[in-house]
Amino acid sequence: MPVIEAFPGTAAVFAGALLTMGLGLLNLIVVVMVDSFAEKRAKDIISRADDMDCEEIEEKTVLGKIFDRIDEDGSGELSFEELEQGARKVAEFRHWLRVLDIDAKDLRQLFFMVDEDGSGSISVAEF
Repeated sequence: MPVIEAFPGTAAVFAGALLTMGLGLLNLIVVVMVDSFAEKRAKDIISRADDMDCEEIEEKTVLGKIFDRIDEDGSGELSFEELEQGARKVAEFRHWLRVLDIDAKDLRQLFFMVDEDGSGSISVAEF
C-alpha cells in the first residue's frame, strides 16, 4: 500500500483496523449461530413439555385402570385394606410401588398423603 510505504507507522493502524473488523465479523457469526440454537432449544422445550403432557395423560389412564382393578367392591373408593390387598394381588400396581420405592411400611403413609379430604378412603380423583 502506498500509504504504508510512505508512512510506515500507519501499518499499526491498518493492522488494528483489519483485526477489529475480522473479530467483529467472527463475533457476528457466533451471535447468529447462538441465536439459531436458542430458537431450536426453545422449540425443543415446547416439544418436551408436550411429550410430558401426553405421558401424564397416559399414566393417569393406566392408574385409573389399576384403580378399577384394586377397587374390589366397586364403590369408586379405595379403603386402606383394598389398597394393601391391591399391592399384593395386582402386579402392575406392585411394579408402580416398586419403581416409587414404596414398601409395605410406606403404603399407609402414602394412603394418608393421597387421601386429601381425610375421608379414610381414596377416590379415583385422589388416586
